[in-house]
Amino acid sequence: MYATTGFPTIARDIITVIARIALGAIFIAHGWQKFNEWTVSGTTQSFAQMGVPLPDIAAPFATFVELIGGALLILGALTPIVGVLLAANPIGALVIVHLTPVPFVDQGGWELVAALAAGALLLAAMGPGRFSVDRFLLKGKKGQKQSRSAAATSADSVPAE
Repeated sequence: MYATTGFPTIARDIITVIARIALGAIFIAHGWQKFNEWTVSGTTQSFAQMGVPLPDIAAPFATFVELIGGALLILGALTPIVGVLLAANPIGALVIVHLTPVPFVDQGGWELVAALAAGALLLAAMGPGRFSVDRFLLKGKKGQKQSRSAAATSADSVPAE
């Protein structure tokens, strides 16, 4: 079976796993940097200097969304929610800090945050693929629904006395 992209479904699922791992690892690295190297209080001070609104809330939010969200993204768990939360983080950075005419990150530009946001939104919209916690959990729920549906159907077919 082929998707509209022309890739076989299995190839699309493998590519999605690779994308989840790469993107999740980048988010974890950035969250770890904020947590371990800069510390949350140092990140809060940095955010305040950059003009980030509510830095006391924004810094811990960014830190833990990147750390926990990155791990969940790798696992393919809660992907639509996690993808949107992960995208919100670099979108905020883009609008507040990196919105410059120069795209290059080494010049304070927007390319990295735009790529991270786009990747997270794409995974939120397209889903985590077959090899994911979401798929495993959804498959179990589908099985339960099918069992209940089959039981209801067979109960309906029993003649009344």
